[in-house]
Amino acid sequence: MKTILSALLLAVLVAVGNALAQEPTVMPLHEEPQPLPELILADEAGELQSLEDWRGKMVLLNVWATWCAPCRAEMPTLDRLQKRLGGEGFDVVALSVDRAGAGAVRKFFDEIGVKLPVFIDQDGTAIRALGLFGLPATLLIGPDGTELARLAGPAEWDTPEMVSFFEGIIVRELDQTGERR
Repeated sequence: MKTILSALLLAVLVAVGNALAQEPTVMPLHEEPQPLPELILADEAGELQSLEDWRGKMVLLNVWATWCAPCRAEMPTLDRLQKRLGGEGFDVVALSVDRAGAGAVRKFFDEIGVKLPVFIDQDGTAIRALGLFGLPATLLIGPDGTELARLAGPAEWDTPEMVSFFEGIIVRELDQTGERR
């Protein structure tokens, strides 16, 4: 009887855990914006860019790799979020840390139909500079270049709850800076 009750309890706990894992995660905002180190990214052509190039915009910086299964799974949701909210006031920047280079990222994007620009950090500078301990890791960066939120692990970035969260943050942050969306 104890074995049956234990098995039932375990089954209930697993079911609850799975249900909770399926719920969308909204990024927890920092109490105070955090400074960010200067980050240099290479685009697909090898041209160097800095996060400063996005100054005045909200940026969702996703650090990922093609060999990371959760990263691969969330990439289409990031692409859909960019299609939905991307523009003058917001951009998704997917920064791959693949040592195989931009070609491996482009091949993966083409296979799954993702239209995000390819950005690469082959030597892992960004991971070290940002103090990341796992992939994927996603930072919400304000128009002033500060980190507003950080999420370790995957998420479904295009759920109605997430889109609503980002829309609210975009309006709030861009209103404060005087920038227009």
